Amino acid sequence: MNASGLNLRKHLNKHMLELILLVIFIAMSFASSGFFTIDNILNIFRNIAMQGIIAFGMTMVIIAGEIDLSVGSTVALSGVTTGAVTGWLANHGGMPMDQAVIVGMIVSLVLAGLIGLFNGFILTKYKLPSFIITLAMLNVVYGAAAVMSGGFPVTTLPSWYNVLGSGEILSIPVPAIILLLIFAIIFVVMKYTKFGRSVYAVGGNPESARLSGINVGRVKIVCMVVVQLLSALSGILLSSQVMSGAFSFGKGWELIVISAVIIGGTSLFGGIGKVWGTFVGLVFLGVLINAMTILNVNEYVQYIVRGCLILVAVLITTIQIMKRRS
Repeated sequence: MNASGLNLRKHLNKHMLELILLVIFIAMSFASSGFFTIDNILNIFRNIAMQGIIAFGMTMVIIAGEIDLSVGSTVALSGVTTGAVTGWLANHGGMPMDQAVIVGMIVSLVLAGLIGLFNGFILTKYKLPSFIITLAMLNVVYGAAAVMSGGFPVTTLPSWYNVLGSGEILSIPVPAIILLLIFAIIFVVMKYTKFGRSVYAVGGNPESARLSGINVGRVKIVCMVVVQLLSALSGILLSSQVMSGAFSFGKGWELIVISAVIIGGTSLFGGIGKVWGTFVGLVFLGVLINAMTILNVNEYVQYIVRGCLILVAVLITTIQIMKRRS
């Protein structure tokens, strides 16, 4: 095979997911007249926004060689905390509800940051696997959300709060706008900053990173804090959308988030991945679910399809890594 053929093959392999996504778009455009419309495209972005916001933070964590399974529980805790703090300040503290909800959101973000700090501290101080730490925190944080809410939805929220999760700016859903802003910020950080390069170095070879002067522990802690803050932001948006906070929020979201990151080409072994890949993975999942829904594919079959996709994505990434090292 000549040089141009090899370059074409390499380019096709690099952008395989984008090509498959394009094929799905074309096929669904013929299969359903309602698929390739502005309203449906915006609906797809609305549906992937809240989990997508977390996925960009999870990309950083996985590239750094770690994982966080507690993000779904933080979504629940932030929604409950926002509502509970708002209700307490409005009913017992004499604070206007419009101001109380802002305090509630700040408290939610602070709590999430502390959870991320705790996860990162235990990870770096005692060298415990992040899988075990965050699996434990998943249960602890869900339990805390259930205790705080008493097992019932928390609904003391001002009417304007709904704008965050359900409002639109120039006909574009607010969550979709926030998703794109978070994408842009994380993309720039990971591609153009010293910290972003440090994340890749730490995930690729922690010992080499340490010898080159990178504070490995600090990098991992920052990544763990970032994904928790984004989880809290997602929880706030979700509670805004339904105008309540409940401890059942975010159940299973960690698996969907990790799925998008892996499908986007980020390696579970660390050191390899791109924020753009995660964005494409998110859109791919969103389009696939939307297409299966339009085609009335059985809900249980959808789980099978998603599971197969994750397995194939991991296999492809692993094969590519093996080829690079051979």
